[in-house]
Amino acid sequence: MRIMDWIKGWMILGVAVSLWGCATTGDTRYLDGEIQKLHSRLNLIQKEKDAIKNELAAFQKETQKEISTFQAGTKSLQADLLLRLENLQSEVRILSTGVEEYKEFLKRPSKEIDRVKEDIALRTRLLEERGKAFEEKGKAQDDRTKVLEEGMKGVENRLKGLEAKIGELVSKQMEVEKLTLAKEVSTEGKGVSAGVGDLYKAAYETFQKGDLEGARRKFEAFLKQYPNTELSDNAQFWIGETYYLKKDFEKAILEYEKAIVKYPEGDKMPAALLKQAFAFLELGDKGNARNLLRRVIERYPHSDQAEIAKKKLEGIK
Repeated sequence: MRIMDWIKGWMILGVAVSLWGCATTGDTRYLDGEIQKLHSRLNLIQKEKDAIKNELAAFQKETQKEISTFQAGTKSLQADLLLRLENLQSEVRILSTGVEEYKEFLKRPSKEIDRVKEDIALRTRLLEERGKAFEEKGKAQDDRTKVLEEGMKGVENRLKGLEAKIGELVSKQMEVEKLTLAKEVSTEGKGVSAGVGDLYKAAYETFQKGDLEGARRKFEAFLKQYPNTELSDNAQFWIGETYYLKKDFEKAILEYEKAIVKYPEGDKMPAALLKQAFAFLELGDKGNARNLLRRVIERYPHSDQAEIAKKKLEGIK
């Protein structure tokens, strides 16, 4: 329609030109207006043409882009399909191989198949027998474990009883020592002066109060001043006790040894041997501890320390 309008306009322009010679001034003005209108319409047509070209170019560009995207997607889909095809072919080959092996197995003589079955049955029986034997061993082990547990309970109860008896004997020993303190410090019939007894009593009372450092200093001062009295072995023993109660077992052993060596006939010999054995036990030396406990039992069989040593010796594993 636009092209037809354009042709009509030019025809009118031709007619106008042919009548130019005989046209009036008014006609000329009219024709000029028509020509301007035609020019305006021509420009409009040109603009519409350019717009159509731009739209066509944009459409072609978008179409080309979609074609490229489609082609890329087609290539990816093709590659995926090829991969799947290869996987299927591989699986088919594996299945084919399995089928061929199964066919070959079926072609074997029936005797060979029977031999395989017998072998499998034999192995199955062996496994069942081993399982039964294992179950029987497990039951026997459980029974043995129960017996051992019961035995351990009996041993634990026995050890508890021994520990209780040892505690009673130790307490008894401490009570005896407290009761004999007055006898130890007594100066009557012993040839020990009142000053010696008072000095020893002061050291022992300090020990009884729990002042181990102070008691040790006093006992050491006593021994320095009176190294060979009838109370000297007692003082040396209590020095060992101050280290024992402080859990300095190595020094305690050395101090007990001084009492044993310097005063072999002293009243504290069995107690020093016993406590020396206890100190070795605290250090984990069971060998020396056993030897000292046996020594107490052999040399002082009727003493309270011997009774304690017997109970302690039974508890050492």
